[in-house]
Amino acid sequence: MSTVDRLRAAGCVFAEEEAALLEEAATSAEHLEQLVTQRVEGLPLEHVVGWAEFCGRRITITKGVFVPRHRTELLVDLATDLNPELVVDLCCGSGAIGAVLQHRLPKATVYAADIDPAAVACARKNLTNVFEGDLFDALPQDIRGHIDVVVANVPYVPTDDIRFMPPEARDFESRVALNGGPDGLDVLRRVAVQAAHWLKPGGHLMSETSSRQAPGALAAFTDAGLNARVVTSDDATAIVGSPRK
Repeated sequence: MSTVDRLRAAGCVFAEEEAALLEEAATSAEHLEQLVTQRVEGLPLEHVVGWAEFCGRRITITKGVFVPRHRTELLVDLATDLNPELVVDLCCGSGAIGAVLQHRLPKATVYAADIDPAAVACARKNLTNVFEGDLFDALPQDIRGHIDVVVANVPYVPTDDIRFMPPEARDFESRVALNGGPDGLDVLRRVAVQAAHWLKPGGHLMSETSSRQAPGALAAFTDAGLNARVVTSDDATAIVGSPRK
């Protein structure tokens, strides 16, 4: 059975494209067999080949780390439009957001942070200035009050909904990168409350959410003292806020 047929039988919708990527990544016939077997067993393609395409760039991805979704590119575009000098990629996972912003904004200083040691190790393959810890506590204290933009792609899947996620995410990505608490907004609320102390006057906090959760996310920003708005694209929803004067 060909590689394409094996992938198609395993349920891979884009079997031809995936086969080409696996063949590109393989260093030998034996290595290709290992990669195909991993993919057929359900390992996300990005974990198998070791990278994900995000905003037109290849981002290194290691096993167990959250795979950046294309819908998150909305946050990158919003942050780019603000042309910030100091940016923080909070809950950074692989550091995909920070890496693309560093490429787009070469004069900017970009920091990234995550609580998951595996994510931090992966992010350090994609950019510098990556810190391990719980939200803003991970960051250097000397940037407190000086941040132009915080991009926080926080976990926002309600705990009880994780079991309904595709197996690739549910079984192979870190639970800490997915679990947003009972209503999916626990981490977002914490970020919103803390952000006002770290942003400079006129700075911005932005976070991805779902259309269903947007009203609650908007309320979280407002309750934390931020002027906030919902921004949508064809397949993404984000909340953007700034501290009230």
